[in-house]
Amino acid sequence: MVAQEERRYDVVVVGGGAAGLSGALALVRARRSVLVIDDGRPRNVMADRTHNFLTRDGMPPEELLAAGRAEVAGYGGEFLPGEAVAAEPQQGGGFRVLLAAGPPVAARRLLVATGLVDELPEVPGVAERWGRDVLHCPYCHGWEARDRAIAVLATGPLACRQALMWRQWSTDVTLLLHASPEPDAEEYERLAARGIAVVPGRVAGLEVADDALAGVRLADGRRVPCQALVVEPRFTARAGLLASLGLAAEAERSDGEMVGSSVQAAGSGATDVPGVWVAGNITSLSDQVIGAAAAGVQAAQAINSDLVGEDTRLAVAARRGPG
Repeated sequence: MVAQEERRYDVVVVGGGAAGLSGALALVRARRSVLVIDDGRPRNVMADRTHNFLTRDGMPPEELLAAGRAEVAGYGGEFLPGEAVAAEPQQGGGFRVLLAAGPPVAARRLLVATGLVDELPEVPGVAERWGRDVLHCPYCHGWEARDRAIAVLATGPLACRQALMWRQWSTDVTLLLHASPEPDAEEYERLAARGIAVVPGRVAGLEVADDALAGVRLADGRRVPCQALVVEPRFTARAGLLASLGLAAEAERSDGEMVGSSVQAAGSGATDVPGVWVAGNITSLSDQVIGAAAAGVQAAQAINSDLVGEDTRLAVAARRGPG
């Protein structure tokens, strides 16, 4: 009998979000043995709906993931709840994946889809309302915030552009300068042309009434009414597992401003470590759910093609025999 710690799979997928599940689905349909390891910490846990996913718009994230798990399991895919903390290359190829609890598992190939962490501005109340009426992506939440009073919390030089973007969904947009520098003359002109008010002063906290955002409170006591607050998180790749293989997340910049970190990969998701692929937000900060799902499928196709090549080489060697 094979010992539990020697369980071996064609592919171990780390991360059970849209990217990981979509990759797993494509791989099990390719008749590969697949294990999905997931720590149960989806990035969109605070959101009540998934958007811009064709035929699934408005579906609660937990329902989407549950449906995905059922589809993968229906083709024979396996699941293991827990945290994968490291991976070790093995002599002769493949990897041993170490878990925070329980015996390790072995894989011929790895697909890492652990996503990212949103590091929020340190303003009291922001984290508690994140994904509800404290928002970031207009394409994810703009429709739901349409025609409401929207305040944009400036935390960097991209805030002016952010305010102009959200103006597409509402005529009532206010830019809160908070700790950011004052806009230059050209930026002021663009903001004024679009009817966007600019309010100086540091934001000290949020005001909530009946479990809904009612406004923000400035350090000098002033109150700015708003029904939605837009913030710019720092997007940090969850790349601890990959660090054990020598793959470090690199800084991501937009217009010269650091916005987060990601793991660099080829278009197929292949990393610089042979046998390791990444998909989703860990390598593409701007991917929405449908984009992450597509990336998972693309990586799965590349992984299966790589395994087909290895299977063929092994078959040829076996046919030729020793010598």
